[in-house]
Amino acid sequence: MKILQVIQSAFRTLVEEQDDTIVWLSENLRCAGADISVLLRGHACLYAVQNRVQPALHLGDWVQTQPADLTRDFANLTDFKVPVYVVEEDLRERGLADKKCLPGIQVISKKQLTEVYESADQIWNW
Repeated sequence: MKILQVIQSAFRTLVEEQDDTIVWLSENLRCAGADISVLLRGHACLYAVQNRVQPALHLGDWVQTQPADLTRDFANLTDFKVPVYVVEEDLRERGLADKKCLPGIQVISKKQLTEVYESADQIWNW
């Protein structure tokens, strides 16, 4: 069974957690043998061009010592041969079309979405 993870909400739990929960879930599913792919849509398309570690969160004397590192997380996904797509039009709408995407992330057009969706048995929207 092939699963397509569609991530549309960016930075969900990213400040207080070590990872984006769905990117983390995708990596763990793949490590467990799942056949998955990831599609970045909407505001989550920023993940495709993000190239820095999130700043650490400070609450009083407590510091989040392991802030999220999306560059590492997406490198892990592509190292595990997980196809990761981002929609060109979403990048353009947000002024990100001229930014370089992280290695291994494939830029596709809205016209190619049908093919990506039809290649999956299940589609999980986040």
